[in-house]
Amino acid sequence: MMLPLAALAAGLALTCDPSRLEPESYALTTSAQALIVTQKRMNWWDGFNVGNAFDALYDLNSSSTWAAERARDLDPTNLLAHGLLARQYVVTGEDARLAEEEWRSVLDHGGAIVWTATLYDVDAKSYFLMAFDRQALRIYRFGEFAAPYETHLGMPEFPGPERERLWRAWGGCIDDGARAEAVIPWSDVREIKAGNWVLWFKLARSVTIRSDRGRKKTLDAIKVNLHGAMGTIEVHTTRDTRDPWKVDVRTMGIGPLAYQERVRRTLVTFVDPGRRIALPKASRSAGW
Repeated sequence: MMLPLAALAAGLALTCDPSRLEPESYALTTSAQALIVTQKRMNWWDGFNVGNAFDALYDLNSSSTWAAERARDLDPTNLLAHGLLARQYVVTGEDARLAEEEWRSVLDHGGAIVWTATLYDVDAKSYFLMAFDRQALRIYRFGEFAAPYETHLGMPEFPGPERERLWRAWGGCIDDGARAEAVIPWSDVREIKAGNWVLWFKLARSVTIRSDRGRKKTLDAIKVNLHGAMGTIEVHTTRDTRDPWKVDVRTMGIGPLAYQERVRRTLVTFVDPGRRIALPKASRSAGW
C-alpha cells in the first residue's frame, strides 16, 4: 500500500538546497511559481466584471498548487514544495488532513509557512512576508527579498524568476541573512481574532514595524490581510411597497471569513498545543 507523499517525505530529510534537489522539482517551486503569480490574467475591461477577478484568483491558486504537487511528486525531499502546499491547502480549503500533513512536514524540518500580506495599520500600500514557524511569527518587508521592484498605482508588483530569493522565501525557505522587522515568539501572542478580511494578532508586548515606503508604527495588535483568498459580492434588493417598479439595489462585499478561520485554527494546532492563545468567536458582517 502506497503511503501519501507527505507521509513518505516525513521520514526523509527535507531540504531547500538546489544542489540536492531534482532540478525540475526545484524549478517548479521557484521560477515556475514566479511565472504563475506574475502571469497577466486581467485587462482594463475586467474592472467592469467582478466575476473575472474571482476567476483570475482561482486560476492562480490552482496553478500554484498543481505545480507544487508535481514538484513534490518529482522529489519528495523538496521542502519548498511542502511549504507551498501547506499554505495553498489552507487557502483552497479542500482537505484539512492534507494541509495538516504538510504543515507538520515543513515545521518538523525547520521550515516556515509563508504568506505575502498587507498590514493596514502600518502601510496599506506596502506588502510584507509573514512567516510562521514553531518558535515565532516573523514579519519581513517585501523589499527585503524583492527589491528593487516596480509599483503600479502605488502598489508593489511581484518581480519575476530573477528574484529567486523572494520565491524561495515564499515557499518557506528564508535565508539566515534576511532581516526581520519583527520576531514575535508565540508566547507573546495573547489572542488571534478572525474578521472577514483580516486576522488580528494581539500581543503581550508592542513591536515596531517599518514598511518599504518608510512608514513606521508601534503596535500591540497587528491587523493582517494574508493574501490568497477573496470574498463574495452579495446583492440585496428592496421593493417600494407603494411602487413595485421601484427597486432599491445594494451590493455588499463580504470577506472570506471561513478562510480566516482555517488559517488561525490550523496555526494554533501546531504553535499552541496547550491552547493558551485565545480565539474569540468570529461573526459575519460587511466590516473588517
